[in-house]
Amino acid sequence: MPRVGLIVNDGKPLAIATADTVEARLTEAGMEVVRVSSSGGVVGFANPDQHLRGVGYAACVPKGFDTSLQLALVLGGDGTVLSAARQTAPIGVPILTINTGHLGFLAEAYLKDLDRVLDQVVAQRWSVEPRTMLVVTVMRGEQRRWELLCLNEMALHREPLTSMCHFEVAIGRHAPVDIAADGVILSTPTGSTAYALSAGGPVITPDCPVLQLTPIAAHSLASRALVFSDREPVTVFPATPERLMMVVDGSAGCYVWPEDRVHIRRSEHPVGFVRLTDHEFFQVLRNKLGWGLPHVAKPSQGNGHG
Repeated sequence: MPRVGLIVNDGKPLAIATADTVEARLTEAGMEVVRVSSSGGVVGFANPDQHLRGVGYAACVPKGFDTSLQLALVLGGDGTVLSAARQTAPIGVPILTINTGHLGFLAEAYLKDLDRVLDQVVAQRWSVEPRTMLVVTVMRGEQRRWELLCLNEMALHREPLTSMCHFEVAIGRHAPVDIAADGVILSTPTGSTAYALSAGGPVITPDCPVLQLTPIAAHSLASRALVFSDREPVTVFPATPERLMMVVDGSAGCYVWPEDRVHIRRSEHPVGFVRLTDHEFFQVLRNKLGWGLPHVAKPSQGNGHG
């Protein structure tokens, strides 16, 4: 019997109702459905003084999920997708994202397409697109203080009401650089359209094997976004006496103290996105962010200057 996962944002009534429909349909088609909450991938923010998370990133994999699953359907918004990626990537189970939220930048399908989507799942007519994930680890000496998988970005920044900070960043074998800014963002190509884009970084197509370092409100005209090979691990040292805040994928994180360092590397476990049709990234940029739309002159307002 084919096995499929179902990851649901059980805080949203629409997602729950849709999950009931999906589960009934797939069960009727002879599939075993393993249903879990997306909350298992929501780590949240650690206590300022006790942020030990020594369990490692694979701890987010739900009970009942294993390599026998053909795929996992994800019902929710982009935040649910970020959680689901942590729950599935370590075991190599691809995710089919069905948007029940708002923007749905990471969505493959929408509720209006649900019947067609389920037909394709039952018929096994789909492909998988791998996306890079990062392993973000906070170290103090040889002790692992906190660790999590990351699909979009790691952002390390100052606390509110504190002054600008310095960050010493070492990329692979290259000489460390000092960045004076409110913070730094280390992002994947997937995350290049998220926080990094808002901070002035470039959009990177998902198939590029690179990472991106973007300063937040840099205190120098020379500090600009840097794109480099994703084979290079990155270590960020807080060169400032105050504690910093680290946020991963907008929904998890901890404080980073002067004696800590943040280590970021490409994970050996990419997340697989199920594609039901050819995925045209530029079309997604156009539809979701308005990129590349043709310029249309404003119509004459009848003011005699036409």
